Amino acid sequence: MKTIAFVGLGAMGRPMARNLIRAGYAVQGYDVNPAGLEDLKAAGGVPAGSAKEAFAGAGAIVLMVVNAAQAEAILFSNGALEAAPAEAIVCLMATCPPKQVQAIAERIAITGRRFVDSPVSGGVVGATAGSLTIMAAAPKDLFESVQPMLEAMGSRTLRVGDKPGQGATVKTVNQLLCGVHIVVAAEALSLAEKIGVDTKSMLDILVGTSAGSWMLKDRGSRMIEADPEVTSAVDIFVKDLGIVLEAGRETKAALPMTALAYQLFNSTSGRGEGLADDSQVIRAYRALNGTT
Repeated sequence: MKTIAFVGLGAMGRPMARNLIRAGYAVQGYDVNPAGLEDLKAAGGVPAGSAKEAFAGAGAIVLMVVNAAQAEAILFSNGALEAAPAEAIVCLMATCPPKQVQAIAERIAITGRRFVDSPVSGGVVGATAGSLTIMAAAPKDLFESVQPMLEAMGSRTLRVGDKPGQGATVKTVNQLLCGVHIVVAAEALSLAEKIGVDTKSMLDILVGTSAGSWMLKDRGSRMIEADPEVTSAVDIFVKDLGIVLEAGRETKAALPMTALAYQLFNSTSGRGEGLADDSQVIRAYRALNGTT
């Protein structure tokens, strides 16, 4: 499996593809954004004109797309998947609802090809460093066949189950905590702003105490920037927390903290700031507190 088709050369996909190239894989990539293709070419990969072209001759197909709908369109439109070798393995690494992951896996199985449910966590920082956590669900032999490839992109590659949807379920729980942690960090820093405490000093204090968290340390500094670089957009958490709430509805699990976090991200997006960095959910608090 030395040739990999990589679709989704966005903020995380680009460094993931670069790490595969560094590990010695031949990467054929596709993205609708020409900048992603240019980045791939500069790294030594082969830009493709379509997903179908990228799939040709690839032993593995990596999908780092926005959602399940995109994954389905890429795989099943214009005969794209049929262009891949009969033994090709599809690795879906995007955050998707478990039921939709299961449905995609079933459609792939009909073609005789195999599927690994393998969402990731770690953001752009982890993608760049090759330190992603990858939550893979697949039979043991199938997991072992793709493990070296996954380990080229992540420092923690964990097999969390045998069946499609189990990786997505683990990622769903992960995103619950990520989204709520960002919102709570924003609430704390917005309180400091409201009462006139210097937010940089406040952040320096908090990250060194028991109140600190990875999300506070990572997102906090961007919360106090006027227009920070986007590493993960507000709309990503509107989508991901929507998936968490969907899981709650299906299982009748109470998720009040998730619901509140979702509303704050959604209100930020509703004001036209969905493409801003997700740290800018703090703007929802500023609007509520009159500190805009």
